[in-house]
Amino acid sequence: MTATLARIELTDPDSYRKKLRNLLGSRKPLEVLSQTPEVLAAITNECSAEKLRRRPFEGKWTPNEVLGHLVDTEMVYGYRLRAILCDDRPTIIGMDQEKWVAVQGHNLREPSEHIESFGLLRRFNINLWRRLTSDQLKRVGLHNERGEEALGTMLEMEAGHDLSHIDQIQRYLAAIEEKTRTRGG
Repeated sequence: MTATLARIELTDPDSYRKKLRNLLGSRKPLEVLSQTPEVLAAITNECSAEKLRRRPFEGKWTPNEVLGHLVDTEMVYGYRLRAILCDDRPTIIGMDQEKWVAVQGHNLREPSEHIESFGLLRRFNINLWRRLTSDQLKRVGLHNERGEEALGTMLEMEAGHDLSHIDQIQRYLAAIEEKTRTRGG
């Protein structure tokens, strides 16, 4: 499967990593990771569940499905972090994010459930991220799609991934709002 993130195919892992690092810029990854639960909570507090469940573009996720995806990836990143930290060069398997979102029915769940789950998982994972030493951040896993990846790289990618999806949610909500204005509901 070839997934895309803002038109960068995962068949080009260096471009994917670069895109996420560019989104991060000079920000500290742990600060971004720490702020994301509050940013997402603020977004969902400002929008109705109905609005978050609306599909802004044919064939694209709803904002609520993006929230569910962030919960999924927080579980996956947490597992990968622990596997790389505790095992020598473990194989890390990619996920078919489209199937995960569809099969789990993320759009049927309450946005507040996604926010609660994400916040709990993030607090649990960030506690471990903060305790890692510089030597531990150099430990690597072998991603089946992207090749060798160090924990330090993974940390930056996760923060960039957060920023990418926060931007996606905001763009989708703006598109939903525009459709509502032009169609009158």
